[in-house]
Amino acid sequence: MAASKLVFVLVVMVVASLQLQSTVAQTRHVVADAFGWNIPSAADTYTTWASGQTFAVGDSLFFNFTTGFHDVTEVSQAAYGPCTIASPINSVTTGPATVTLRTPGNHYYICSVGAHCRSGQKLTINVGAAGTAGTPPPSTSSPAPAGSMMPPPSPPPPAGNASPSFTAVVPATFLAAALAFFY
Repeated sequence: MAASKLVFVLVVMVVASLQLQSTVAQTRHVVADAFGWNIPSAADTYTTWASGQTFAVGDSLFFNFTTGFHDVTEVSQAAYGPCTIASPINSVTTGPATVTLRTPGNHYYICSVGAHCRSGQKLTINVGAAGTAGTPPPSTSSPAPAGSMMPPPSPPPPAGNASPSFTAVVPATFLAAALAFFY
């Protein structure tokens, strides 16, 4: 009887730790933090932000922008530099938008509204395989023109949404451990 309890406790702990590992591995990145997805005043705004991040398959990018003022368009590397939108990979026009990173490698995002991309509203990231770290590619953005207009910022994302599933897993893990010990 004691051996079966021990096996049960070990199985519960393994399952709980696997849940915790898979949940922690997925990160929600708020693009440019409080600045959001807007026309930057400095050409390196998005490059600087991305350099402080680690991106992996399964993570998501949260682009905070106002519908009608901006969009998020994923493009090829060839289209990124000249801000070409002839053959987009994906486009989201309703903000705020969440993009899930599904494949490793370099990913290129621009705003296709007006001259926003040429004004510096573009982001390039390097996504590592699940559980590994990607590094940001070098910047190719040009400086924003003086006096560029920026629409009012979108409201910030709700507090506490960095890892909503993490907050559900921790209590479940403790509950499973408590049940295992009192079973």
